[in-house]
Amino acid sequence: MIVSTANRLGDVKEYYFSKKLREVASLRAAGKQIISLGIGSPDLTPDKSVLLALNNASKEVTAHGYQSYQGLPALRQAMSSFYENNFKVALDPEKEVLPLMGSKEGIMHVSMAFLNPGDQVLVPNPGYPTYTSVTKLVGAEPVFYDLVAENKWLPDFEALEKLDLSKVKIMWINYPHMPTGATAKNKVYDKLIAFAKKHKILLVNDNPYSFVLNDNPESILKYEGAKEVALELNSLSKSFNMAGWRVGMFVGASTYLAQILKVKSNMDSGMFYGIQKGAIEALHLSKDWFKSINEHYHRRREIVYQILDELNCVYDTSHVGMFVWAKLPEGITSEQMTDKMLYEKDVFITPGTVFGSNGEGYVRLSLCVSEENLKEVLARVKA
Repeated sequence: MIVSTANRLGDVKEYYFSKKLREVASLRAAGKQIISLGIGSPDLTPDKSVLLALNNASKEVTAHGYQSYQGLPALRQAMSSFYENNFKVALDPEKEVLPLMGSKEGIMHVSMAFLNPGDQVLVPNPGYPTYTSVTKLVGAEPVFYDLVAENKWLPDFEALEKLDLSKVKIMWINYPHMPTGATAKNKVYDKLIAFAKKHKILLVNDNPYSFVLNDNPESILKYEGAKEVALELNSLSKSFNMAGWRVGMFVGASTYLAQILKVKSNMDSGMFYGIQKGAIEALHLSKDWFKSINEHYHRRREIVYQILDELNCVYDTSHVGMFVWAKLPEGITSEQMTDKMLYEKDVFITPGTVFGSNGEGYVRLSLCVSEENLKEVLARVKA
């Protein structure tokens, strides 16, 4: 007997990288020396003080029991102070900060808290695929809004106003933008807040890339009226090389976070104490920390630019984050280039189509690769 799957899985595919990395693993098992520039999993380590905090905390007698669904008070305070110090945003650590086990779970939590079957969600194209898959999993409908190079990968508000927005409850935004690395300026946030207020839409800004190769980190919550209509997701994964630790946060008005907590408290039993203590230490690091990791990324990005030059691609040097988004030469599609690199050069890169139809004609390369391996990729594309 085969038990049928839930209807909600009908339009949801396995995550692209989950499937593609199995293919890469099989090629490696067959003896291929594949270098992956596909995913943004930092290869650098957290600061030594963070590792020490984790180690010391794990020795405490009470460290291994269940923890609070809202995290340690000291963790919420550290997150609040981090926002004050880096974004000039004041947050009440008791009511306006909710730690998460990685920001990815927050996408599911906010969707479950606010969306009913038949509701609609504005999703950027190109954008993070999880926005779409989670929207479908909860029975809502994604409505894609275009981001294009000609508009600097920013929302076209005239086009948005022409949509039927009567069923839209959430709008996903993501600046610095993944996959392109584009940033939003002051007027864009003001327009987004005004748009959300006008149409009674909850804005969710997914903001994990602010400190990677970016001298001007921004939070939407800094702008007037934002807390009325906006929440922000953030994470320690990229900024502090702690992707596997799964530490994220939702920040914003208590009225919204209280609803998300109803979902979260039924989904997990709290974050491991040692991880929380390590996260607290990370959040207290000075800005010299970001300078030090960005020195690595600067050097790596220069090599990636050389790789793309060899492939006759075009890229924007003003973009930020831990990826480089590049336009392909005419005559080759994103997936054709990806397969060409994988099977002819033993290099895995990401086709832009993973992120939506507007990603056609583009590829994305990760900077989470050593300089040695990047130089090897450069040698392979030159050969």
